[in-house]
Amino acid sequence: MSDEAGDRSVRLATPDDARRVAALLHVFNVEFDTETPGQAVLDQRLRRLLAHDHTLCVVAGAPVVGVGLVTLRTNVWFDGPVALLDELYVVPDRRGQGIGSQLIAMIEAACRERGIEQLEINVDEGDLDTRRFYERHGYRSGVGDGDRALFYERNLTGAPTTE
Repeated sequence: MSDEAGDRSVRLATPDDARRVAALLHVFNVEFDTETPGQAVLDQRLRRLLAHDHTLCVVAGAPVVGVGLVTLRTNVWFDGPVALLDELYVVPDRRGQGIGSQLIAMIEAACRERGIEQLEINVDEGDLDTRRFYERHGYRSGVGDGDRALFYERNLTGAPTTE
């Protein structure tokens, strides 16, 4: 599928896409003032991760202008793995054209094909646009009793944390 705004096709990425995906993820973190290990490190990691079944990536466009990166983990509450949408990014000049919706639809389809029952997403509380996007696509925050779900993390490498 393509249009005057450019190719909007979506497909599963392969290890051969690692370089372009790494570039987009690096730009994504830079855009939002988030630490990044750099494009070269991301490229190396993605080549390794995309060669296995525990990571899947969906890309949009030719050249690639959007990416969705998902990792899978085992979970006692489900028969199969649980998916975590680690990243969803569309380059700024292509936002608002439905590419993010195409990415999330393909991610959901790929997860269903793998028998995955749960797709989880972490979103910053103040990121209202992103929250609205996911809510528009049927996602809800919190847990069944109405309490907000909180995400905690701890760096285990001994590297200093930022507070």
